[in-house]
Amino acid sequence: MKMSGSAGVQPRNSQQQVAGGRLINFAFRSINVIEEWGNKLPHPFWLFCILSFLLVLLSAVLNHFGVDAINPADGKKVVVKSLLTQQGAEVIIGDIVKNFADFPPLATILTTMLGIVVAEKSGLFDSVLRLTVTKVPARYTTFALAYAGMIGHVAGDAAYVTLIPLGGIVFRSLGRSPILGCIVAFVSVSAGYDASPSITPTDILLSTISTAAIHTIDPAGSMNPTANYFFSLVSSIVVALVITIVVEKILAKRPDLDVDHDYVAEAEVSKNYDVSAAERRALARAGLAALVFFALLAAALAIPGSPFRGADGGILKSPVMEGMAGVIGLFFAVIGYTYGKSVGTYGKLSDVLPAMSDGFKSMAPILVLFFAIAQFLAYFKWTGIGQVIAIHGATVFKNINAPGWAILLGMAIIISIMNLVLTSGSAMWALAAPVFIPMLMLLGIEPEATQAMYRVADSVTNCVTPMSPYFVMALGFIQNYKKSAGIGTLASFTLPLAGVVWVVWVALFMVWYLAGLPFGF
Repeated sequence: MKMSGSAGVQPRNSQQQVAGGRLINFAFRSINVIEEWGNKLPHPFWLFCILSFLLVLLSAVLNHFGVDAINPADGKKVVVKSLLTQQGAEVIIGDIVKNFADFPPLATILTTMLGIVVAEKSGLFDSVLRLTVTKVPARYTTFALAYAGMIGHVAGDAAYVTLIPLGGIVFRSLGRSPILGCIVAFVSVSAGYDASPSITPTDILLSTISTAAIHTIDPAGSMNPTANYFFSLVSSIVVALVITIVVEKILAKRPDLDVDHDYVAEAEVSKNYDVSAAERRALARAGLAALVFFALLAAALAIPGSPFRGADGGILKSPVMEGMAGVIGLFFAVIGYTYGKSVGTYGKLSDVLPAMSDGFKSMAPILVLFFAIAQFLAYFKWTGIGQVIAIHGATVFKNINAPGWAILLGMAIIISIMNLVLTSGSAMWALAAPVFIPMLMLLGIEPEATQAMYRVADSVTNCVTPMSPYFVMALGFIQNYKKSAGIGTLASFTLPLAGVVWVVWVALFMVWYLAGLPFGF
């Protein structure tokens, strides 16, 4: 019987191809809608200004209707306060400087960046990334490039600039499609943004916002930058492996990886990506400096009665742990100066001062955004709206007996969708943390778990949203090899990667959470 001649009947493979095509077309249409609507959103600075104005009106309405809640932590009634009062005006206008100065991440991130920019300007991060990718056997190149993306998170945006073109050139040198190399680098840095084998500025930024949210329920509580370190370390390996498997088993077999041969010459940049002997010696000296730094730190904490221990003689409440931002900044300054001194980037110690100044210049846009976020959070905290939402939300979840993992999964879905249009991780956490952290604390879910779940959800969709400036950057590098490549071209590669990474990373979190493993220290 010839089934192909039967009306309305298609072979299974044909049906699967049609279904797959429809799914891809739907995904592309969704991306176009996201781009269209996302482009209509104002800059995050103005977005928080608008939210602050709406918050003023909302606080007045809720106060008029007497909206309140009983805080189960202390039994006190929390009443929504109106910003359209004399006290509210004092918060809005009288405390405008105080609101900014008291913004938790401000001083912390500036302190850390003093050291990180020393390492960045020395060329240390660039050399580490190039060494990770170029000095491994060819069969491990995809994983090495993916894991270099995880390491590169400590360098922030510089990882995109270095790794994406490097990925293209390395893959091309191996006879593979440079387009695939660019995509591996881009997805590793973006989709795995909150996974890293080392402490990054993001750890410091998120932990300070989380600490402010914790104070809503527990004024004495806090969160260290290392609160998610164990989970982040394991995640960096898992995410890099997932990217490698999807690329090698699926994407590498696509037939549309060809490049424009008459156009490739323009893509081959003049920069030399080899690691010189001088750079290798400098890296070895920086590694030795790192070992000495950690040895001295461990010795300072190990000695009984050491002033570096806490008042109770312990380590967790010690000045070192509570001042972790400064310790991290000092660490990067030491290894950065050691590397720079060796390769000649720095001559004398005073040479690091211009590097610090240049690094702070690059942070100007972040500081401007922080000003708007700081005002909004100050208003939000003063009105008590966050507490009321958290208390009533926790009550609803208790009444329906929702398990903790299900609540966290729901949060992950919400954050992943929001991240498609609001791509600033710190801005999104500034909105989400004051609600999710206290609400989940009331349900017995530790803030460390809530923050870890947020980091998973906030990372993965970075590689599929055209609202991210780095999506456009990656597309530009790919167009160096294939002039006809567009948003759809890049999305057709990043969508399957993002989907698999999201499922696997969320599953890793669930196993970690249900097993009761510590997320950090």
